[in-house]
Amino acid sequence: MAASRKVRLSSRRENEIVRRMLRFKVEIPSWGFADTGTRFGKFYQDAAAIDLSDKLADAGVVHKFTGMTPAVAVHALWDFPNGFDAGVVKLAKKHGVRIGAVNPTVFEDQCYKFGSICNRDPAVRRHAVKHMLDSIAIAKGAGSKSLSLWFGDGANYPGQGDIRQRKRWATAALRKVHAAMPASMTMLVEYKPFEPASYFSDFFDWGSSYIFAKAAGPRAKVLVDTGHHLPGCNIEQIVAWLIDERMLGGFHFNDRKYADDDLTLGSIDPYQIFRIFNEIVAWEHETGKDLNIPYMIDQAHNIKPKVQAMIQTVCRVQEIFCKALCVDRAALAAAQAKEDTVAAEEVLQSAFAADITDILRQIRKRLSVPSDPLSAFRKSGYEAAAAKDRQKRRKEMGIVSGGGGYA
Repeated sequence: MAASRKVRLSSRRENEIVRRMLRFKVEIPSWGFADTGTRFGKFYQDAAAIDLSDKLADAGVVHKFTGMTPAVAVHALWDFPNGFDAGVVKLAKKHGVRIGAVNPTVFEDQCYKFGSICNRDPAVRRHAVKHMLDSIAIAKGAGSKSLSLWFGDGANYPGQGDIRQRKRWATAALRKVHAAMPASMTMLVEYKPFEPASYFSDFFDWGSSYIFAKAAGPRAKVLVDTGHHLPGCNIEQIVAWLIDERMLGGFHFNDRKYADDDLTLGSIDPYQIFRIFNEIVAWEHETGKDLNIPYMIDQAHNIKPKVQAMIQTVCRVQEIFCKALCVDRAALAAAQAKEDTVAAEEVLQSAFAADITDILRQIRKRLSVPSDPLSAFRKSGYEAAAAKDRQKRRKEMGIVSGGGGYA
């Protein structure tokens, strides 16, 4: 790979990059601020959010230091357990953010042991559909334009379920939900090859989500979670195909080493994220318009401090997308036309290795945020103050650390 170097851009091109980066926003998850863990247990943090009020406060701080995260994705049952609450919208506004994608929670209830919309029991399928319809009501009330669907449905053993029948049940449910959405809302259909199911997942790869989305209706698209792929999968090719088919609905960004590790983006393979962004920027270059989809973070932050991890991730997304904008499209096209493999790869490697410090400084100045958001936050004292306040409140509420579970 080429050594880090100052990128050479014309003043016009540099200004174009800055303007595009000012429009580039990232949606952050409410659950990324709470104590989370694995099936083996949780590791508690004193500054972790206790409730949605804390989550929105933390999200507001991330936006304050990065200028890039005006929307907060929520989980319906975790964040709106009693249905839509107008007070939440007001609270989000108070902290300088708004409610983003609404995620129905169709995997925790005991009735979902054998699936939700793929369950052989019609009462369970109706229960799951009703919850998704309730989630649409929450989204409408909050002004959200995205209904983000992930299903843990699948089977653990051969012979356990009728694969084709399960597909038909899921399709019927998605059509009902799609029909209930307002014209301004998009259904995002996520996929995952395994876990919690071990033998097969009903929504197992981008092709399955594509088929389900096409069957559901015209406002259903595929959601790509970067951690939901088998090792060695070429995610940027999936992204390119979905873009070309007008079926890419959005992203859940994270990083992984083995499976769905939910590590902070770019911590393991930043070049993969760059290659994904390269496909997006290539389409934008060809069409002359932004790819208007939600770029969402979906990470657990089991070990890293919550707000620090989120700021670190948002900055990494910003940096890598900016580098993708620095790719010399003319030089790349010329190398491809000559089948000059080495030159074509060097165009990408040079942009990935580019020193974009000066460009980032301009962008962050225009966003009215610190030139080094993470460092500035670490010096701000917010985390210590939050920890002190939340420790006191936990004691008053009788919350005892311990146990297992994800969120």
